[in-house]
Parts: sequence; structure tokens; C-alpha cells
Amino acid sequence: MPLEEGRGFEMSELKVGIVTKEWPPAIYGGAGVHVLELTKALRTISGLHVDVHCFGGKREDAFGYDTPSEFSDSNPAVQALATDLEIATNLSSVDLVHSHTWYANMAGHIASLQYSIPHIVSSHSLEPLRPWKAQQLGGGYAISSWAEKTAYESAAAIIAVSDGMRGDVLAAYPSIDPNKVVTIRNGVDTTKFAPNHDGSVLQKYRVTGPYAIFVGRITRQKGLAHLLRAWKDVPAEFGLVLAAGSPDEEGIGQEVADLIADLQKIRSNVWWIKEMLPHSQLTAMLTAAELFVCPSIYEPLGIVNLEAMGCETAVLGSRVGGIPEVVADKVTGELVDYTGEAAPFEKALSETITRLMSQPELLKKYGNAGRVRAMKEFGWDAVAAATVALYKRVIA
Repeated sequence: MPLEEGRGFEMSELKVGIVTKEWPPAIYGGAGVHVLELTKALRTISGLHVDVHCFGGKREDAFGYDTPSEFSDSNPAVQALATDLEIATNLSSVDLVHSHTWYANMAGHIASLQYSIPHIVSSHSLEPLRPWKAQQLGGGYAISSWAEKTAYESAAAIIAVSDGMRGDVLAAYPSIDPNKVVTIRNGVDTTKFAPNHDGSVLQKYRVTGPYAIFVGRITRQKGLAHLLRAWKDVPAEFGLVLAAGSPDEEGIGQEVADLIADLQKIRSNVWWIKEMLPHSQLTAMLTAAELFVCPSIYEPLGIVNLEAMGCETAVLGSRVGGIPEVVADKVTGELVDYTGEAAPFEKALSETITRLMSQPELLKKYGNAGRVRAMKEFGWDAVAAATVALYKRVIA
């Protein structure tokens, strides 16, 4: 896919600097998966040179940056800004900078000002919609909110990972021109996330019987505490696997741990896997599950739903953010409403889980349709092509 000419030079020489907090081996969320897979797809396009600048120290396949030593004891938000300044200094040779999450936005913003290059932001989440992060960052939440707002309002373009996220961006920052906010949905590699019938993985973790599975970080937005409270009213014959770790603040970490302990006192078929599962074990766990549950109360898109669908597993998700754009209700799974009230949400979760787990043939039908949908509509090649089209538009 050769690139066209524009802005007085050969676009075939287009150099893009991608800035991200997460990069292997330090990937712990959907934004990190997105950056990795998008970068791999972009690097297959002829005429495009992509460098990655990431947090977390030296890498072999990216430019990695440690937190400057002078800021080792600073608030995490201040540490991010200090790292951004170092990254921005090293973006003088790129034609366009593309940043992901507020952690990296200021590097793109400063580089854009300093070198007069376009800055594109990918919006994976929004600080105004995650007020509970004040518990995680303390005073740093005001800093992260300022950094995001400043970068978004000044960016040449904003990529929203769903139509729901696009609407959220425009609502949160009404001064932004709607024409510069473009929806390019996340993707999934269905050659990596494919059915994996390796029964030894279940044996390793002593998982038996029919089970539903949750996969994700322990954060308030993922809704795990709601699922655990709902599970008390799910019949005991159905098991629950929780591949959940990395709490982002002490309060939610302790709340989830207590709820899991309470369940495990009365049920032997609740399994908590705290460490990140190796990929092959994750796909085996997803494949063997009757149902994948995504009880998020805030979710711009939810790559994890696509990963479950790739493994032919039915998905039950909350009707928030971009989840309805991934999970086709009554086709690849089902959706439950979340209106901000815990009790009705948890009741709907327990009732729907109970009904679905009692219909294995319906779940199999949903799972088969989910893989077809993931393969047909969410390939990373299409994501990369749409991203390059946006690059061409802003650089012309």
C-alpha cells in the first residue's frame, strides 16, 4: 500500500512516532494491546516508517525511557510529564506523532508545538469519565485531566475507538471540532485468538465443570465487584474463573479480594488466577468457558470481548460505551443495562448469567457467530489502513 505525495515531500518517506506508556513486556490493558497490534500492522505498509517511544526503560524494538531520576519520588502524574518531556526531545525527526492515553499525550503535544508537526491522539478512555482515579493518583488526577484536555483540544485529529467514545469525547470537550474526531474501532488478531482445546490448562488450575470467565485488570471501571456480588445468586453448579490482577488502587483491590474470599468460603468452583496468563493458556481458558462476562461500567470498546469472540466464546456484556458495537445482542451474546445503580445491574447480571449458563446450545450458537463477526469486521489490517488514511489527511 504505497503512500501518496503531499506537503512538498514524498509521502513514501513518512516517519511516524508512536508514543505509549505500554509496550512489551509491560502490557497490562487494552490500550497496550491496541498499540502493539496497530504498530505491527502499520509496519507492514510500504512507505511508512514507524518508531515507538515508550515508558519503562530500554527496549530492543522501541525507544524506551526511564522516569528521570530527579522525579523518582514524585507523584505518578508528574513522573509521566517528566518522561513525556524527554520523549518529546527525541521526536524532532518524525513527520507526525501519534500518542496513546493521557500518560503519553503531553509528549505528542510538546513535540507538535516544538517541531510544528501534526499530533494525533488515540482516545482509549477519558479522565472526566473516570473520577475514581482520584483515589489512584491523588492530586495527580488534576494533572492527568489537564494534560488530556490540553492535548485533545490542540490535536490535529482524535481517533475514537468506538462511536460511543466519539460521543464521549465531544461531550467531555465541547470546544473540539467534531470534524477532527474520527472513529476507528479496535481490532483483534483472530489467528492468535482462536479456539484452543488444550485441556491440560484446565487441569493445571484444577478447573472442572461448566464455568464463566472474567479476564481483566482489577479497576472500578471493569465492574468486577458487581459481578462478584451478582454471583452469589447464580446457581452453585456453575463455576467462575477470574483471571484478574494488577489492582490500580488499594481500595478496589481489597474490596475484590474480600468478595472473592467470601465466595470461595461457600463454593469450591470459584478460581482466582492473579498472575497474567501466558497467551496459550488464556486462549485455552477462554475456549473452554461457556460464557465470557464483561460487566464494565465504563468501556470505550473492550478488546477483551473481541478476544473472547475470536475463541468462539459467547459474551455477556454491559450496555455501556463501545461494547454494543462489538457484542451483537442476541447474535454473538447478550447485553445488560447499566444505569449507574448497583442493585438492578447486579440483579440483571445474576439472572442473565443463570439463564444463559442453562442454555449451552444457545451459547455455542453465540460463540460461533462471534468468531465470524470478529474475523469479518475487526481485522488489524483494516484498522491500520484507516489510520494511514487519517495520517495522509492531516499531513496534506
